[in-house]
Amino acid sequence: MRPQHRVIKNLRWWIGGLLFASTVINYIDRQTLNVLAPYLKKEFAWTNSDFALIVISFRAAYAILQTVAGRVLDRIGTRRGLMLSVAWYSVAAMLTSFATGLRSFAGFRFLLGSGEAANWPGATKAVSEWFPKQERGLAVALFDSGSAIGGAIAPALVIWLYGTFGSWRPVFVITGLLGLVWMAVWSRLYYLPEEHPNIGADERAMILASREELSAEEGAAEAPGWRALLGLRKTWGIILGRSFTDPVWFFVSDWFAIYLVSKGFALSDTLLSFWVPFLAADIGNFAGGGVSSWLVKRGWDVVAARKVVIVTGGVGMTLLAGAAFTSSLPWLVTFFGISTFCYAAWSTMALSLPADLYPSHSVASVSGMSGTGAGIGTILSTFLIGWSADHYSFAPILVTASVIPLLATGLVMVLIPTRGVGRRP
Repeated sequence: MRPQHRVIKNLRWWIGGLLFASTVINYIDRQTLNVLAPYLKKEFAWTNSDFALIVISFRAAYAILQTVAGRVLDRIGTRRGLMLSVAWYSVAAMLTSFATGLRSFAGFRFLLGSGEAANWPGATKAVSEWFPKQERGLAVALFDSGSAIGGAIAPALVIWLYGTFGSWRPVFVITGLLGLVWMAVWSRLYYLPEEHPNIGADERAMILASREELSAEEGAAEAPGWRALLGLRKTWGIILGRSFTDPVWFFVSDWFAIYLVSKGFALSDTLLSFWVPFLAADIGNFAGGGVSSWLVKRGWDVVAARKVVIVTGGVGMTLLAGAAFTSSLPWLVTFFGISTFCYAAWSTMALSLPADLYPSHSVASVSGMSGTGAGIGTILSTFLIGWSADHYSFAPILVTASVIPLLATGLVMVLIPTRGVGRRP
């Protein structure tokens, strides 16, 4: 036990704040290229299909490495695992300033995706270590909302830096430095509740009491391997659910700037509109997490509470199709905003399920596998988006993206049982 130091009240929420900050920085780094895409397409004469190849290079690394990162995190721990992840992707982001064309951009994006792959499995694992089940929905909403906040901050920050320096190269260096600052704080603040020097006795007792049954299970068995986890229907429910819904979000985050330009809007004149889908997603994170946590506190089964939000979010995402039939910027942004709000509520539940259904030594592994599934789905959709945008338009993409989440919702409802769910795989 480390010597006792000054007690930090509600330390678990400070930990949640650090996970949120990591996600914000993660998204600023990945969005830097996406915001600069209209300028880079012009400078390097890229087609939409060319840009899709760069995005796919990121997604390929992100998809493959999430399963690996989840397993590594379950073995070496959250503290060291996330430090290594942030160090890797921060350096990769800064190295992008040396890119000279399509191949080098693709290579640096592959490195960035490799490093960023650990963020969501690591943050989900940290939530399982620090939060009781009735607070996990809100804790996941907190860190996952960083993707929307990072996506909203990036356009203003990146365009301002681009205008200040008159070049895109310094932008990658400056945004990449943010992760190194985060690492200094994380290394000082994150330890397990059992050994943290700044946690109060009451908070430690509350966290450990909520994990008492789980700790007994972990002491009785080793962490199951990938094959054992993949033999469970509930694992496939989580994997397939994210595989069909995450591409909707990544369509917005990767292509929204290009989509606005394709509709005849100048990016510099539509910054406020650009923020709306990301801010709506941020609100959706907390709405989904808040509603499910409220239901759990009122005695609902945890998975049943998650499913209420999942069904509502899946239906709400169908409104994205409306954006295909309007040229009005306010209506277009409204349809995107409602869809990302519903997606974020849905996603918060999907990210919570590994911590709800599995013991701590399996959480990052399952989260990583679902991230790999989501990555594969996103790679396929990214290729199709680039091809469709070049040969037809974005309209078929919007209609398809509004329907697919209904399939994902159905798979979750069928494959993940509600009552009598054991926590031990």
